[in-house]
Amino acid sequence: MNSDQRLRSRLIFGLFIMGAAVLAVSLYWTQIVQGSQYQAKADQQYDKPNAAQFDRGTIYFESRDGTRVAAATVGSGYLVFINPSQLADPAEAYSALSQFISVDRASFMAKATKPNDHYEVVADRIATDAAQSIRGLQIAGLNVAPETWRSYPGGTLAAHVLGLTGEDGSSTNVIGRYGLERSYEDVLGRASAGSSANVFAQLFGGIGTALGGASSQSGDIVTTIDPTAQKYLEQTLSQTESVWHSDEIGGIVMDPTTGEIVAMSSLPSFDPNDTSSIKDVSVFSDPLVEHVYEMGSIMKPLTMAMALDSGAEKPDSLYDDTGTMVLNGMKIANYDGRARGIIPMQQILSQSLNIGAATIALKTEKDIGTGTMFKYFSDYGLGEKSGIDEPSEASGLISNIKPGPNLRDINIATASFGQGIAVSPIEMVRALSVIANGGYLVTPHVVDEIDHTDGTVQRILPQKEGPVISKTAAEDVTLMLIKVVDDTMAKVHKDMHWQHYSIAAKTGTAQIPDHVHGGYYPNRYLHSFFGFFPAYDPRFIVFLYQVYPKGAEYASETLTDPFSQMAKFLINYYNIAPDR
Repeated sequence: MNSDQRLRSRLIFGLFIMGAAVLAVSLYWTQIVQGSQYQAKADQQYDKPNAAQFDRGTIYFESRDGTRVAAATVGSGYLVFINPSQLADPAEAYSALSQFISVDRASFMAKATKPNDHYEVVADRIATDAAQSIRGLQIAGLNVAPETWRSYPGGTLAAHVLGLTGEDGSSTNVIGRYGLERSYEDVLGRASAGSSANVFAQLFGGIGTALGGASSQSGDIVTTIDPTAQKYLEQTLSQTESVWHSDEIGGIVMDPTTGEIVAMSSLPSFDPNDTSSIKDVSVFSDPLVEHVYEMGSIMKPLTMAMALDSGAEKPDSLYDDTGTMVLNGMKIANYDGRARGIIPMQQILSQSLNIGAATIALKTEKDIGTGTMFKYFSDYGLGEKSGIDEPSEASGLISNIKPGPNLRDINIATASFGQGIAVSPIEMVRALSVIANGGYLVTPHVVDEIDHTDGTVQRILPQKEGPVISKTAAEDVTLMLIKVVDDTMAKVHKDMHWQHYSIAAKTGTAQIPDHVHGGYYPNRYLHSFFGFFPAYDPRFIVFLYQVYPKGAEYASETLTDPFSQMAKFLINYYNIAPDR
């Protein structure tokens, strides 16, 4: 045998040894490490869905003191199923079974007497003790098998944020369908232990896959959601909805400097533990992220910031408020149609004057240049996705103020007070945070940390762009908004003892578009309210909105109290020091 032949022989032998070693490791993993899971699979051979047993990463809430509680985890227990074709005496089987668990007799008998049927589930999520007792009956055709399920210990708490899981198209794996479950599927998902993939295909497809199915990205996620703050927000929204019977209501509490969201909720909601009674699946979608609305007068602070930052106006400028204005054949007016005459900039925000906002927006377009509003509003992040780590995010609609042949003065005027353009609530919060944090555009997020199964920890670092407006312009508008609270929101001032805290806030009331007949409903409104505090160095920005509240026209009537309650809670819960 020459040297080339010896080399080839050694190479072939080496490859054989390597293949044998990989196969041995794979068999060890299958029989020893995952043996119990495959045994569970073997116990369920009566047409049992493959996804009945699965593993999945945990989602955690984290309290202000660092305590973590499971928000979404995997529960385990047993299901009881029957093979009607093997069940000799259904009535006797039911009698024996009912000693240990509660089962509806009519339902059991209907399943047990189906001809030529081999598999029917009669109960699930059964405790171990009861399952062992049922197995001990040793009745032919009556079986128990291990099962796992996705469990949400908080019930409806942060349901839209967390989302839902469901079986994939082949019914072999459980995957995320909504919320964080979907957007972090690559982290939370695990390959099914019951996968029937050929082990040799796995071997030649990659060692990692053959040795367990979990990718290098797999792990648990820790959210920024504080469960106590989340619960208080949801209680506040529920109480408000019970008074005003709105079609939809929601709120966001965020750190305007980092984009960290500590509470986020909307109603109507759902319990992800049991969705069997849900008839309209649209309830699973998160309107705070996926829907866009005309927000009304909370847009005015952004219009003011544009005018001041561009140099078109100064904080002490005056203007002539005529009460009404006709542009391109269309009439716009202040909420009461009344003219104020020569008044300062402050009154645009204090009295929420549409004509004032339109006047300074049109002046900015004229003095600074056509397209100025579109540039600033785009810089605020309006008209684009915020980048929040939730799925199916919508982009705002601001194209009608984009420079071009279709741009009209009326578009600029109505956009200045939040009509004619539509944005999502999370987009709106992000934009308003530009004023709160001194001019920067932050990325909202609800995940703080990923704890990978390999022991590595990935922190989600705050992201910001800018500044998109000057610190001076942001501070000037902040001072105006503080004055709005101090001078005009007397109820807030009285209820909250604001003499010790600087609060910047503004309400918004927008007409709701009539998508059937065109135009706007004459008596349907979207109410919004935002505020940040302590205003000079804000810890939180709070945003609230509700769609078509009944019996009130203005947001100041319906959302002032809820904002006060949230602000008071957050100040006390987070022990925020007074700033004045």
